[in-house]
Amino acid sequence: MARDLILITDPDDPRIAAYRDIRERDLVGREGKFVAEGKTVLNVLFSNARFEADSVFLRENRVEGAQALLERVPQHVPVYVASGEVMDRIAGFHMHRGVLAIGRRVDTPGVENLLDSLPEDALVVALAGIANHDNMGSIFRNAAAFGADAVVMDQGSCDPLYRKAIRVSVGAALKVPFAREGSAEGMVDALMARGFEVLAMSPHGTVDMTEVKPSKRMALLLGAEGPGLPPHLLERLTSVRIAMRHDFDSLNVAAASAIALHRLWRGEKR
Repeated sequence: MARDLILITDPDDPRIAAYRDIRERDLVGREGKFVAEGKTVLNVLFSNARFEADSVFLRENRVEGAQALLERVPQHVPVYVASGEVMDRIAGFHMHRGVLAIGRRVDTPGVENLLDSLPEDALVVALAGIANHDNMGSIFRNAAAFGADAVVMDQGSCDPLYRKAIRVSVGAALKVPFAREGSAEGMVDALMARGFEVLAMSPHGTVDMTEVKPSKRMALLLGAEGPGLPPHLLERLTSVRIAMRHDFDSLNVAAASAIALHRLWRGEKR
């Protein structure tokens, strides 16, 4: 069925208010909505029952190339179209991709509920104080690439549905189930109560990642750049490290997550 496209010619049109000045007025945390950007991300959005879309907004020269995407958009979801000039004025900057949507999360499980939904053989990424949206997006991308079943994070971590985090994740933030609440200690307690072996990553870990033997239920705990994980958690858990030159200290947390998750990946067993 052909889509009815709604032409927007006035940047002040109230129907596209959610897209106005999106860089400064990101919708994360605003009634549970978020901005999705790019065809790859929107394809994930429209293939995941955990999310719904309020609308789609396309640059007019992107319409022809977005036909396959538009076939996936439910008929009740309005699709707005504007010239490049109008879209840029609405967004507040040049929208090179020209493919946007306003999404919202349908379900918001807590950490314990999410963990209870996982299979017996599961790999979880746990995050404590990850406040950088680029790192958050990259970690989600790595989690998706190496078969993580879920990502859990404390309230001190940034929202993975921030527009930049979703974009950097190439849609993985909409693909990998996640929960964000409470403290890092509570998150670790919930994991251990469900039989997860929690590995705390640190440049000064006591066990080299190459020596880790993957088990049925594993969780990789990552801390923020700079401070890393709290000392009391490192003392409580098995701490792991990635071997590197003696005259260099550490890797970016997202890069470290990729190396560690590759080691823990048990895709061949699934």
